Amino acid sequence: MRPMVRPAVAVAAALLCSTAVVRAADQEVIPSTEAADSATIVSTIEGGVNAAYALGVRPALRDAHAKAHGCVRATFTVDDDLPQNLRVGLFAAPTSYKAWIRFSNGSGTPHDDASGDGRGMAVKVIGVPGDKLLKDVPEAEKSTQDFVMINYPAFFIRNVADYVPFTALSLKGKSAEFYATHQHEAEVVKAITSMTVGEVFDQRYFSMTPYLLGDQYTKFSARPVDCASGAALTPSDAPVPADDPDFLRARMAKWLGGRDACFRLGIQVQTDPATQPVEDPTIIWDETTAPFVDVASIRIPAQAFESKAQDTFCDNLSYTPWHALPEERPVGGINRLRKEVYAAISALRHRLNKAASVEPTGDETFE
Repeated sequence: MRPMVRPAVAVAAALLCSTAVVRAADQEVIPSTEAADSATIVSTIEGGVNAAYALGVRPALRDAHAKAHGCVRATFTVDDDLPQNLRVGLFAAPTSYKAWIRFSNGSGTPHDDASGDGRGMAVKVIGVPGDKLLKDVPEAEKSTQDFVMINYPAFFIRNVADYVPFTALSLKGKSAEFYATHQHEAEVVKAITSMTVGEVFDQRYFSMTPYLLGDQYTKFSARPVDCASGAALTPSDAPVPADDPDFLRARMAKWLGGRDACFRLGIQVQTDPATQPVEDPTIIWDETTAPFVDVASIRIPAQAFESKAQDTFCDNLSYTPWHALPEERPVGGINRLRKEVYAAISALRHRLNKAASVEPTGDETFE
């Protein structure tokens, strides 16, 4: 599950009388059935992972973004001239951090890279001081922070209640039945699953769901840039090969065999709660009224990353939006659901794979 609510306009209109930035309690609306629905979803997804494992799938995979193209070393550097309202949490001071980034296809089943799908970019920033939101799992004791993104700005399910039937139908291969009665969500899914990309380093990636930065509702995005000039990169028009199901990994290796890859991370601050809802991540926040402001640079240096040991390390990494400082809390129903699902599936697959769940130091070496 991640890898995605129509705007709660009526709720927002009742709660808000202006477009001023407001605090989380004003826009987060938690249905009385959400906890029970979340538990049902977790149980259903766990059942799917267990069933695949019983059929011989090894290792036990993530329920989404199962196929990694590779995990690569990076640096994450906070800008030194941020607007005062964005100098919060990780972005409070200009600092450079080590990072590990996992690029992946979005599907829960590994498939040919030529297939239409969302592509994931999960960034683990290392050396971030301060207690994290997750206090009951090992990751909370480590000094890392995660930014989870895909290359589309909207999620494909509005809320937790809708995720219950969607999950049950999906595991039976019948998700089309859900989308037959949810036209808006069907349009989002069509947009995501129709995407075929030629390179992972020239895609723009989005948080999809909202986060609280201090007392502001925000989303974030990583846009590809030329490392030397900072100019925007356009997606590659290189043809998709018909004979290499793993061509995105091969093209990552070719790119990093001779040059760096770079991104600029931007933050989008909510300006209109009625059209930029917190509880509906199927709605894209308009960039003309709420533009992204660059806050950090991500540089992936030229490197080799294809060893078996590094692939195993990559498989064992866990990412979650909730591995973050309290000042950057995920908000909205889908993010609240992700907290439960990510933790449960990470624990399950590590147990099935008899692998320890550890956070990286940035100093890992591989043969």
